[in-house]
Amino acid sequence: MSIKVLVTGGTFDKEYDELSGKLFFKDTHLRELLELGRCKLKVDIRTLMMIDSLEMTDEDRLLILSSCKNCEEERIVITHGTDTMEVTAKLIASAGLSKAIVLTGAMIPIKFGSSDGLFNLGTALAFAQALPHGVYIAMNGRYFAWNNVAKNRSTGIFEEISK
Repeated sequence: MSIKVLVTGGTFDKEYDELSGKLFFKDTHLRELLELGRCKLKVDIRTLMMIDSLEMTDEDRLLILSSCKNCEEERIVITHGTDTMEVTAKLIASAGLSKAIVLTGAMIPIKFGSSDGLFNLGTALAFAQALPHGVYIAMNGRYFAWNNVAKNRSTGIFEEISK
């Protein structure tokens, strides 16, 4: 089984410029994270964009959806900014694809060293292998159905909408 990983940017892949104090994008950190995590899965990585999800347009989301539709893999992980992850998940779910699609991200950039990104990536890869077809968000060791999750902006944690 091969897993397609679609990279869109988000905090996950941000770099820090020590001189200006600003965050920016350069390249994805996915390959080094898979090596660091000693991942032995067959993974095909495709970078679609490197942007903050707050800057993501409808066209960007349609590109993500098209990439999900057109890839041969039935198991997909999407790295995505956490601020609009639910919006993209909703669009993908509306297509009714016969695939397991898991969106994940990070609250702290990988390059900061104390990021949750490595853990979230690992759980997303595991959930993509185990869950039935559908669209999910995986954060902090948990997975959520696309239509039953929201980011709690005061705690920075994803939570179920209804319990």
